[in-house]
Amino acid sequence: MRNLLSLSMMLLLLLSLAGCNLEDTENFRFVAFPIESVELPESFDLNETYEIKVKYLRGSDCAFFEGFDIVKEDTTIRNVAAIGSMLIDSDDCNEVLEEVETSFNFIVLYSDTYLFKFYTGENENGEAEYLEIEVPVNE
Repeated sequence: MRNLLSLSMMLLLLLSLAGCNLEDTENFRFVAFPIESVELPESFDLNETYEIKVKYLRGSDCAFFEGFDIVKEDTTIRNVAAIGSMLIDSDDCNEVLEEVETSFNFIVLYSDTYLFKFYTGENENGEAEYLEIEVPVNE
């Protein structure tokens, strides 16, 4: 009985793997949307949570918002990018240049002034540019 159960499990595993094709390629790529504007309070209170509203530019109807990439560069320095997925090899994509508003929650954990660097796109030399905003923390 035990051998029959083991054999059944092995057969089930083989059948489930038979449907997988490791040769498949992805049909999308990740992109950073340029951030147009940000709503931040004039100051933070320690240990409070704030909703930070962001407007980004969606350039194609084949681009879809996935979330934010928030990188802690230093104790109170945050690099923020709006991340999306873009369909590859789709002939049905159209340029839309749509400004979209979304938000994320931010918890204030340190009493020093925060510096946010919001990705706004690339300059003519292909270098990343940022909208930098400082927000002091009330004690």
